[in-house]
Amino acid sequence: MTKKFENNVLILFAHPALQKSRVNSRLIKYVRDIDGVTFHDLYEAYPDFHIQLRKEQSLLVNNDIIVFQHPLFWFSVPALLKEWMDLVLEHMWAYGKKGTALRGKKLLSVISTGGRESLFRREGFNRHTMGEFLSPVKTSARVCGMDYLPPFVVHGTHKVTKEEIDSHGDDYRKIIIALRDGKVDYEAARTFPRLNSDIEKIMKGQRK
Repeated sequence: MTKKFENNVLILFAHPALQKSRVNSRLIKYVRDIDGVTFHDLYEAYPDFHIQLRKEQSLLVNNDIIVFQHPLFWFSVPALLKEWMDLVLEHMWAYGKKGTALRGKKLLSVISTGGRESLFRREGFNRHTMGEFLSPVKTSARVCGMDYLPPFVVHGTHKVTKEEIDSHGDDYRKIIIALRDGKVDYEAARTFPRLNSDIEKIMKGQRK
């Protein structure tokens, strides 16, 4: 793959009921046409769950920033994305003594959830933070030698307005372009629980 940008970006999108989606169906419209970004809809590609292992590994090798975009299903990833992780992140390829194919790449979770942000606190209804629920993904990234970024999270999807969704879409597009162009201050980003907590403060050249 010819590299025109600082980073090539792969968005692995997993939503088993996209036709019912209010949020993700709009969010993807903000990012799927960006130059230097490969948008890969797993449920569209593999409705039978028969994942093409080598094709998926090739996509990972040819990209620098990997994005998992999905709704939070029972505090985890959708079934097909879990199957993808089980098969594609192969021992002695993604991890293990000789498994270095993903080393140095960055992984970002883009999450939507019906729960308000106040529910994802230790004193809240869910008793855990979003970061804690995503710890299996974060740990998988670490085992594979990848750098896991704070997640981009859209909370309260049941009541969010169209205007609010579009605002999140604008933020999502800005972050993906910034990641592509090497314009994210990763040290600053790690001071926030969400990558979209304060976008201006994590973008190089935009902080005052």
